[in-house]
Amino acid sequence: MHEPTSLNRKGLGLGLGCYLIWGVFPLYIKLLNGVPPMEVVTYRILFTLVLLTIVTFFRGRFANILAIFRSPYLTRQLATSAALVAGNWVIYIWAVAYNHLLAASLGYFLNPLVNVGLGVLVLGERLNRTQKLAIGIAGVGVVTAASTALGDLWVSVSLAVSFGLYGLIRKSTPVEAVDGLMVETIVLAPMCVGLLWWWSRTGTLSFGHDVHLDLLLMFSAVATSIPLTMFARAAQLLPYSTVGLLQYVAPSIVFMLATFGYHEPLNPLMLVAFGFIWVALVVFSLDLIRNLANASNAAVEAA
Repeated sequence: MHEPTSLNRKGLGLGLGCYLIWGVFPLYIKLLNGVPPMEVVTYRILFTLVLLTIVTFFRGRFANILAIFRSPYLTRQLATSAALVAGNWVIYIWAVAYNHLLAASLGYFLNPLVNVGLGVLVLGERLNRTQKLAIGIAGVGVVTAASTALGDLWVSVSLAVSFGLYGLIRKSTPVEAVDGLMVETIVLAPMCVGLLWWWSRTGTLSFGHDVHLDLLLMFSAVATSIPLTMFARAAQLLPYSTVGLLQYVAPSIVFMLATFGYHEPLNPLMLVAFGFIWVALVVFSLDLIRNLANASNAAVEAA
C-alpha cells in the first residue's frame, strides 16, 4: 500500500473523478421517478453485487474475499461501513426524489469539515496554515447555510456524518477497494433479498413492469461501484483532510443542479454561504498546486 500523501497524483485524480460522478448523480436518480428510495437502494446493492461477482471471478479474487470473512476485525469493519453507506444512500435518494437537493448539497458541504475533523482528531493528520484558513472560511459558509435551512438540517447532518464515518473506516481498513465493496454488498444482500420478497408479496415491486425503468435500475450497479471504488482507493492514497476538501466539488455541482436545473428556492444568505465555500476551494486549490510544484521540484533536484 502506498503511503498516503496529499501530493499523490493518482489519489487526486481518483478523488476528483468520483466527486464529479457523484455531483451529477441526481440526474440519474430523477430518471427513477416513482421508485421509492429504499427500493432504489435495494437494487443498487443487489445489482452491484452481481457486477462485482463477475469482476471478482475474472480477477481471481474469491480467495481474497474469503480471507476477509475469516478475519473478525475486517468483517466487523466492513459490516459497519456497509450499514453507514446504505443509510447514506437512502437519505440522499429521498432528498433528491422529494426535492431537497439544497439540503443534500449542504450535507456534502458539511462532510469535508467532518472529514478534516476526523483526519486531525482520529488519524493525527496536520494542516498547514493555508489549509486551516481554507477550513475556517468554509466553516463560515457552512454555518451561514445551516442557519437558512434548519428544517432540513437533519438531512444535511445525517449525510455528512454517515459518509464521513464511512470514509474513515474504509481508509483505516486494509483491504483492496473492489474487494471491500464486494464484502459490503454481500453483507447487505440478505436484507435486500428479504425486502424484495416482501414487496413482491404485497404487489408493490417496481421492477419487471417497464423495460426502460428496469435497465435504469440495473445501471445502478455501474453508477454505484465505479465511484465508490475510486473513492475507497483515493481515501487510501490521500490524507483524509485532503479527501475532505476535494469533496466540495460534488456538492457544488449538486447546488447548481438544485438552483438552476430544478429551481429549488434559494435565499440571499445561501448565496453568501456558497460564496464563502468557493473562496475556501480557491484557497485550498492554490495551496495544493503550490505543494505539487514544490514536490516536483524536489523530485527533480533529488534525481
